[in-house]
Amino acid sequence: MEFQRDGGVARIFLNRPQKVNALDSALLEALAAAFGKVDDSVHVVVLGGYGKAFCAGADVNELASLDETSARAFIQRVHRACDAARKVPVPVVARLHGTVIGAGLELAAACDLRIAARGTRFAMPEVRLAIPSVVEAALLPRLVGAGRAAWLVLTGEAIDAERAREWGLVEEVADEVDRAVSQVVDSLLAADRDALRAQKDLLHLWQEQPLAASVAASIDRFARSYAGGRP
Repeated sequence: MEFQRDGGVARIFLNRPQKVNALDSALLEALAAAFGKVDDSVHVVVLGGYGKAFCAGADVNELASLDETSARAFIQRVHRACDAARKVPVPVVARLHGTVIGAGLELAAACDLRIAARGTRFAMPEVRLAIPSVVEAALLPRLVGAGRAAWLVLTGEAIDAERAREWGLVEEVADEVDRAVSQVVDSLLAADRDALRAQKDLLHLWQEQPLAASVAASIDRFARSYAGGRP
């Protein structure tokens, strides 16, 4: 795991390229810890992966070694890493390339915005390994709709970046992914930091709460933005 900071931008990189950034317990714990380093000086986080792919999913060697007890502990680590991306108070932009598979796709889904290099492939193949897709796979229906989420997790078949964009799984497909990510980061840096944090919090609230509760919370946040005078 590598953590870099450049002004208001924190960059977190999965750094296990010899294993296509497959997520084992050590990498998952390091990832959750990296998100824990994001402090009040950070305006936006970029999450990427070194090597030929963003993430090839959970480490198959560790998966093969699990029993019922250790499986529960492992999948909880996957959830904690994904949840850390969702809970960090600033926007998280996923820089995706190569393959984005299984737990790697769950991690990408936990980010706020997803930019994919052209040619990136996405898949949720767990059923082919005799296990279900779980934890942050629950975000997929919210992103792509129930039918498309069902297609991903039931067939295990891959989709390309263009289809991922059509389905709403990624926001942009780019020939020059670093340039596209930089443009999004610049847009986020141009926004008011406190308003951006409030907006991320509201986005998550809108996903999880009934409409009436979401509207009430939004009214309260809007009024609070005027505390002490005009924003």
